[in-house]
Amino acid sequence: MFDLNLGINLYLIAAAILVFVVIVAAVKTVPQGMHYTVERFGRYTRTLRPGLSILTPFVERIGDKINMREQVLDVPSQEVITKDNATVTANGVTFFQVLDAAKAAYEVTDLEVAILNLTMTNIRSVMGSMDLDELLSNRDEINSRVLRVVDSAVDPWGVRITRIEIKDINPPPDLTAAMARQMKAEREKRALVLEADGARLAAIARAEGEKQSLILAAEGRREAALRDAEARERAAQAEANATTSVSEAIAKGSVQAINYFVADKYVGALRDLAAAPNQRTLILPVDAVATLGSLAGIAEIAREAFGPHPAGASPPTPPPPATDPWSDINARLSGVTRAAETAAAPQSAVPPAGPAREADAAATAAPQEGVRTDRFRRISEATEALAERLARHDLGGR
Repeated sequence: MFDLNLGINLYLIAAAILVFVVIVAAVKTVPQGMHYTVERFGRYTRTLRPGLSILTPFVERIGDKINMREQVLDVPSQEVITKDNATVTANGVTFFQVLDAAKAAYEVTDLEVAILNLTMTNIRSVMGSMDLDELLSNRDEINSRVLRVVDSAVDPWGVRITRIEIKDINPPPDLTAAMARQMKAEREKRALVLEADGARLAAIARAEGEKQSLILAAEGRREAALRDAEARERAAQAEANATTSVSEAIAKGSVQAINYFVADKYVGALRDLAAAPNQRTLILPVDAVATLGSLAGIAEIAREAFGPHPAGASPPTPPPPATDPWSDINARLSGVTRAAETAAAPQSAVPPAGPAREADAAATAAPQEGVRTDRFRRISEATEALAERLARHDLGGR
């Protein structure tokens, strides 16, 4: 009886173990992001997706476990000879994702090594077809060309290449130094061009400013010349009118008009000589007696203009101040005559002879010169006052 019970217990234990082993062999759990291939007697039958799956115990088994997530593969550095025979070192990274677990498991052996070798080969091929300058400046084009080639090559493996990036392109040290010198020379050239352009613009601006300045100066000179010409024209017109009046008077037989005209010219010339800024020694080119005679002619002209002295009667329309024109004119003529006589006196005096004469002349030259200038100024002022009085009398009396 005891032996029968022991046999039953062993049978049950064996059955339990067998059931446990069958369950373990039949039930499979696939994690997220993974795909399992199922083989029946060594032949692929199906792919298990994430979750709980049931296999036929002892008939089916798990083949390959494929990672379906995007993966990164480092591309090691390798030497590349460019189109212009420059040797550079390049490396990069490759991003890929398995789309078909069965193809990735059974179409290629060692998928990552295959993708790595394919990427390195195509990098050398693409970069070898380009010049060094193009290689250094068109990295995006290199990435896109390598990506297209590698992606089409791994398509039968059920893999998609998402990105290929070239990380570093390192020329040899001597070539790097030459490139640095070239870059420096290029930047210096740009700096020189910019400085020359700035100097050109500055020169143009200065030339424009000088041009405008010259134009404005020329316009100023033209305006001044026009105004000077206008002034000379008016002065000539006034002189012509005065000459016409004198000519008419002469034609009527008035000799005093001639005397007045000549005396006015004499006095004007003497005034100009006395008022000259660089005048130090005055030499009278005219006879003082003739000048006095001319002044006497002026007095005669005044008498003819005003007529006989009204003897106490005031002029019809005397200008301010209301005084007798004859007394004022006579007083001014007397002053003019005395000043002319005084101015003429040194010319007629006989100077002493010898060294004493030279010392005396040197001692008295400066004061006499000032005295002469003052006397002729007084003569000019008296004559101008006489002319003004005559003009006022002519305008108010006629």
